[in-house]
Amino acid sequence: MVKLSVIVPFYNVQQYAPDTLRSLRANAREDFEFILVDDCSTDGTPEILARAERELPGAVHVRHEQNGGLATARNTGIDNARGEYVTFLDGDDWLAPGYYPQLVAAIESLNCDFVRTDHVQCTARARVVTRVPVGRRNVVMNPRDAILPADRSTSVDYAYAWAGVYHRRLVDKGLVHFTDGLRTAEDRPWIWKLHREAESFAAVNLLGVFYRRGVASSLTQIGDVRQLDFIRAFDQVIEETAQDADAKELLPKAVRTYCAIISHHLGSIERFEPAVAKKLKSMSAAALRRMPQDVLDEALDSMDLQRATKLRRLRRRPAPAGAAA
Repeated sequence: MVKLSVIVPFYNVQQYAPDTLRSLRANAREDFEFILVDDCSTDGTPEILARAERELPGAVHVRHEQNGGLATARNTGIDNARGEYVTFLDGDDWLAPGYYPQLVAAIESLNCDFVRTDHVQCTARARVVTRVPVGRRNVVMNPRDAILPADRSTSVDYAYAWAGVYHRRLVDKGLVHFTDGLRTAEDRPWIWKLHREAESFAAVNLLGVFYRRGVASSLTQIGDVRQLDFIRAFDQVIEETAQDADAKELLPKAVRTYCAIISHHLGSIERFEPAVAKKLKSMSAAALRRMPQDVLDEALDSMDLQRATKLRRLRRRPAPAGAAA
């Protein structure tokens, strides 16, 4: 019986993959499997993974014949996973030795659907501990209770899939799969669905994932059209939350977060290619008009004047044909 399945997508990360794989080796156990998904890399990553399949205990190497993006690669891993529990790691990040045995011990002792953990953000030589925005630790809670309040950072804003572990029953219910084809913000609909539909979770004081920031090949650093998938991702959050029995209570949080993300991208619009920057504005304007307008008005009223004014002006912008996401 496989206890833990670790799903690790790789795409053109030959510089970092050896560190990632060494950290997996330092977490190997006879009942752990490591599903290494090569998302059609074009550098030296495939050779590194082929060697890892021979040398890393529990390694399973899966290769995509065409690039599908992080969400699709993770889904491939989930579909191949045999473990009682599932977790994730990105191909350019790494782990502390012995972290995964502690993670499994945590969810087994708490006996809940999923567990969330803190992590370390690594930018060049800087290290910053980032904590799950949940005050109560090592206590089983209802995930719905961690969505609100709307005006504070909550557990649904901490969307890192690799910062936790998930019981097989969530996989069987379809709650761990991602929206296929999303190139960015793929974890936003995922974390909202998890908190709306799972029955129990906990946050624990366990630190062991090192998240590498500022990687040149990362989509967060690239200003091309793939970045605009955040609109499709948040449209899904709004649509699914609007169908929830508690939509009246939950929608203000979803809308406010969507507005904050739009504002963030507009605030760094110079990093986008000119054609993409123009499309960002038109698609964001259309997105604002698709939101529940009464909820949007309340969200804008609660935001600082500068951001609210910019978004109100954008909402009034005429939308050219074909601008919808």
